[in-house]
Amino acid sequence: MNAKPLDCVYVPLWLCYGLIPIVAGADKFTNMLVDWSKYLPEVATQIIPISPDTLMMSVGVIEIIAGLLVLTVLPRLGAYVVAAWLVLIACAVTLSGFYDIAVRDLAMALGAYTLGTVAALRGQAMLPIGNHHVQAAIPARRA
Repeated sequence: MNAKPLDCVYVPLWLCYGLIPIVAGADKFTNMLVDWSKYLPEVATQIIPISPDTLMMSVGVIEIIAGLLVLTVLPRLGAYVVAAWLVLIACAVTLSGFYDIAVRDLAMALGAYTLGTVAALRGQAMLPIGNHHVQAAIPARRA
């Protein structure tokens, strides 16, 4: 399939679901946007034997990796990872009573899933294995 007609949908989604996880992940180390640990459900802080700040930094690393997957050679897989991650976050914040954040993250998960679907329509492989090679993540410029 010719990928060019899908570029107007793909590029904004690609940038959104690549950059936002990186920014949110990096902020887990600084808490400049928000104190992320307030969203942790109490059960998580009781079960997981590390401090809330350390847990949130671990979450931040995962988010940065997911964003980099989207922006580099695995945008389709990265999009599905981001979508699944957002669903997990929605479940966690629901346990903390932050229903508005859960709804927002579920809507964002749908957008990330859409990015993965558009990447598939553009012919991008899920993984660079076998005879399938991942096309460049950044769309070719039009002349």
